[in-house]
Amino acid sequence: MAHLHFTRQLARFLDVPSVDVAAPCLRAALDAAFARHPRLRGYVLDEQGALRANVVIFIDGARCRERRMLDDALRPDSQVYVLQALSGG
Repeated sequence: MAHLHFTRQLARFLDVPSVDVAAPCLRAALDAAFARHPRLRGYVLDEQGALRANVVIFIDGARCRERRMLDDALRPDSQVYVLQALSGG
C-alpha cells in the first residue's frame, strides 16, 4: 500500500494522519485519505480540486508532475509526502 505522510505544518490546523491506501494514482490516494479525514481536503486542494498553490507533493522523492489532474502513478510501496510551503522571515 502507498503511504501518505501529511507534514507537521498542517498540524497547526487539524490532526494530521499518516494514511496507507491501495491506489493506482495520486488523485485516488488523496481521495481515499480525504474520505477518512474530510477536513484535510480543504487544506490540500482548492475549490476546483487542484493542488493549492502553497502545497507541494513528493512521490518517492520526486515532485508530482501535474497539479490539477494529480494523475501521477503510484507503486504499491510508494511514499507520498504532502507539504505546505513555509514563508516568513
